[in-house]
Parts: sequence; C-alpha cells; structure tokens
Amino acid sequence: MMTYPPTNPQRGYRGRGQGGLNPSGVRYRLRAPYAGWAHVVIAERTATLGKRTSALGGGQDEPSAPESRLVTTSEASKWASDHVGYRVTPSNITYLVNYGLVPRASENGRGLKVRLDDLERYYESRNGRRESAYKSELGSDLNWRLSFEEHKEAETTKHVHRLHPYKGKFIPQLVEYFIDPHVDEFKTEVCFHPGDIILDPFCGSGTTLVQANELGMHAVGVDVSLFNSMISNLKLADVDLEDLENAIYTIENCIASDLSGRRAREFEEDLLEALKEFNCAYFPRKEFRYQVRTGQIDEDAYASAKAVLFRPVYEALLIKHGVSNTISVCNDAFMDNWYLDSVRSEIESAKRYIEDHRDPLVRDMLRLILSRAVRSSRATTHSDLATLIRPVTETYYCAKHSQVCKPLFSMLGWWRRYAKDTIKRLAEFERLRTSTKQVCLVGDSREIDLFGGLKAADRQFGALARERKVQGIFSSPPYVGMIDYHEQHAYAYELFGLPRNDEAEIGPMRSGKSRQAQASYVDGIAGVLRNCQRFMADDCDVFLVANDKFGLYPRIAEMSEMKIVKEYKRPVLNRAEGDKGAYCESIFHMRRKRLL
Repeated sequence: MMTYPPTNPQRGYRGRGQGGLNPSGVRYRLRAPYAGWAHVVIAERTATLGKRTSALGGGQDEPSAPESRLVTTSEASKWASDHVGYRVTPSNITYLVNYGLVPRASENGRGLKVRLDDLERYYESRNGRRESAYKSELGSDLNWRLSFEEHKEAETTKHVHRLHPYKGKFIPQLVEYFIDPHVDEFKTEVCFHPGDIILDPFCGSGTTLVQANELGMHAVGVDVSLFNSMISNLKLADVDLEDLENAIYTIENCIASDLSGRRAREFEEDLLEALKEFNCAYFPRKEFRYQVRTGQIDEDAYASAKAVLFRPVYEALLIKHGVSNTISVCNDAFMDNWYLDSVRSEIESAKRYIEDHRDPLVRDMLRLILSRAVRSSRATTHSDLATLIRPVTETYYCAKHSQVCKPLFSMLGWWRRYAKDTIKRLAEFERLRTSTKQVCLVGDSREIDLFGGLKAADRQFGALARERKVQGIFSSPPYVGMIDYHEQHAYAYELFGLPRNDEAEIGPMRSGKSRQAQASYVDGIAGVLRNCQRFMADDCDVFLVANDKFGLYPRIAEMSEMKIVKEYKRPVLNRAEGDKGAYCESIFHMRRKRLL
C-alpha cells in the first residue's frame, strides 16, 4: 500500500499513528511527518504515483538541445532584452518556466537553463503575432505605442496606485503620456504644464490626481462614490507613518488574540502542509502547467478527480481541530454571506480598535488596509474575487494557480501583508510627492459646484481654482453596462456603515446595454461635460478614455458643444481578472466647438 501524500524516499516520515475511518468512510492512517501534528494519510496503491508521475513527465527535464542553444536565466534575460527592446530580468525568465510558457531545459542538475529557440518562439508569438492579431481584429489604426507593453506590472501599479483594488482604472503611464510636457510622432502638442489645474470628473481611485502630483500639477477629482473618494484622498494624504505603524501592530495583536481565529490558524497550518505535499505529488507546477498548455493533459477531468481525492483529508482535519467551515447566513447582508465565521470574528476584533482611534486620518488609512484584507478574505475562489459566483467552504481546484486550494479561515496573514505593503507604498510616494494640491470631492459631476466644493475642502485651493480656472480634463468615464461602482466595494460600505449613492451612477451594469441605457448614458456624460465647462478656461483640453463600441462619443461631444479633434486607439493588454481577448479603448481629445 502507498500512503498519501507520497513518501519522500530521501526524507521519509517520522513517528507512527492510529488508523481508522473518516466521516466519508475512507480508510486512512495517521502519521507525523512534522513534529507537533498528525498527518492524515489515505491508503492508495504504490503504483499509482509512478503512473501519475509518468503521465506528467515525472518532473524530469526536457531532452537537451545542442549545448550552443542552452543558456542560463541571466544569459536568457540579456538576449530577451535585446530581442524585445526593453529590460527582461532573470526573474521574468524564471516566471516563464514556472508557468509553463517556456519549457525547462536544464542539464545534469546544474541550475535552470532554457533553450534560446524556445524563448524566441515565445516572444515571436507574444509580441509580433499579438500585435498583428490585435490590429487584424480591432483595426490597423491601433496605436501600439500606447499599449505600454514594455512596463512590468510593478511599474503599472507603482507606489500608491495599488493601495486598494479597484475595477476599471487606467494605468498611470497612460495619464502621464498625455499630461506631461513631452511630444512625439503621435502626441504633437503639449496641453498641460506644471502649475496647471486638471479635473477628473470620474475620479475613481485617483490615478489622475496622483500622476498630476508627480508632474507638479494641481488636480481636483469628483466621484459619486464616498468610498472611491476616500481611496483617492488617502493616496495623497500626508499620514503620520509612525503613528500608523504603531496602530497596525496593535491591531495585529487584536486579530492574533481572537480565540476563534487562533484555532482556525492552527488548522490552516496543518491544512497547508497537507496541500503542499498533495500538490507537489499531483500538480508539479512546471510540468503540469506546460502539459496543460500543450494539450497533453485534460485539465478539467484530471483536476476534478484529484480535488475529490483530497476532500477526505480536509474533512478529517476539520474534525481534528474542532473548526467549522460554516457561514452563518442571517439575512441578505453582504458580510453575513461571504465570510467564514472565524474570519468574521477577526474582522470585528480589528474594526473595534480602528473605530476608536483618535486620529481621523490614521483611522481612515487603517480602514483602507482592513477593507483590502476583508476583500481578499471572502469565501470565494481565487479567480472569482471580482465576480463572486457563490460562497466556497470546501477545498477546490484553482485554475488560477493550477493546484488544489482552500477557502480562507483567517484574515491575519492578509492584514500583515497589506499593512506592510501600505507602509512601503506610502513611503515610496513620499519621495516623489510635490507640494501641489489635489483633492477628490464627493458629488455628482452633472451638478456639482466645483469651486464651492473646493472652498469647503481647502480654502486656499478653492481660491486658486477660482482665479486660474481648470485648464483641462483627463478622465475615464464609466463604460456602458460594465461595472456597478458601489457594488464592487459592497463589503466596505457595509462594514464601515458608509452611505451609498448607487442611483447617481452613469451607465451601471445593472442597467444593461440596451438602446435606452445607451441614450441615458449619452445624456449623463454630456451633462457632466456641460457642467464642468462652467469652471474651465476657454482654451481647455478634454481627454476622455472610453471603449466606444456603440459609437456614442461623437453624439456626446455634439451635445456638450465640443468637438473631437483627435482620437487615439490603444490596445489594452492586461485587463482585470485575466481576460485575454483582444480589446481596445479610445482616448478622445475634445475642445470647445466655438473656439475652433
């Protein structure tokens, strides 16, 4: 008989255990491969692992190519950098191997190596073919320069731009391209200068405001969502980092001392060890992903069978630790339906301390960290964080990570991770911050008194704006029927008791994409532009980023008494939630019609 997880022939297992039946009727043996806990082991034929390993390639290296074509990750990164025209690091090469995008070709255990011809095929497929495919599907007028494909994710989410998740935001490089003082073959004129005031009437999470600050420009945002405005203003807030760090440490102790959460964390430690060995045996990362990608394995059939195989281990560990995987659903409230009871207990412990903090700015930053941790702690699969199909309380095969994963029983890890990340990002932005002013107002851009709102928020900024007026707009309005902006942060509104203003959203997903919805959308966006022009200089420039698949923006410009002077079409390569389909958006440059 073979034990599950498969025994490591070099290490083996230590200790002995008792045998029996778990609640599912599957016979198991208990062993203790790690000091301090008994490991659940399912009886299985020894030959199974050999057959399974053979089917997956057994973790063996690919047959070697001629020596001249084998290179180390360092050599491969230098070659790739020259080939694609931007920096590729050794870590990038390792990532390609780990995710099965380029096969491993190491020899005699002397470190990771790849074949240059494999790497060349990957980049030809990824770059040249992707650009051709996008242009074939979306039009030859696509401006590939605006894809910003040379920027890594760490750059497109730099410093405070990833302070909190937000669906539907544009990358900072796009904002910077259009508002900075450079010109090139596509952008032939400079529209904004240091000291100017830029308006974003659909502020969202504040990308325009942050980039304006970096470039020495003032900026004002407006958003109907109180939580969106909170995110934007906190990105630019001058927070006492020492006070914030002290509060973070205290809250960490509050969460750690929660009895329900502590028991769940002990359970999770055992569960993670079991999952680690199971996934190493049945889902060896490099080989499995490569063979799925090349069609050598039916991912759905194989993964479903193995996920079922692990389920008795999970159930036995729940019993051993006395942990419940239930969600106490009391009503239709979001918090009552999407969090395991142990997580909910930790959330309440953290919230009680946060609400009592004396400094309102630090208190709001703590709320933002908690909101981010709460979002990641929802009882859902890793790939469904933004869609929330149904609550998950059992282990499951995760297509995102190509292995069996678990629901979350404790928020503590996420709190620690996001607290540390927040301090780091705030400190990074502090080194770039200019002395210019930015603020996001809560309101409806169709009717807001911009100067009055600014005066109430910052008297000095309000006076400056009234004197100079707004030089232009850079914004991304909602797309028709795509996102319910309040609902994406339902957990935060409910947790902190924030008022919602869903009815003021323009083009929400719940209204659909019908002709009636499109007509309402046109009226809404045009209404925003008409109202904003009251506060803008005569020679203002307006840049709106939109996916105009319904051809609505010429009508919007007409109704706003503006004219589209230029349209830039850009490919969007890395959409949220891993959508890989060809997609583009337009940047409409508008000016007042009467001045043309």
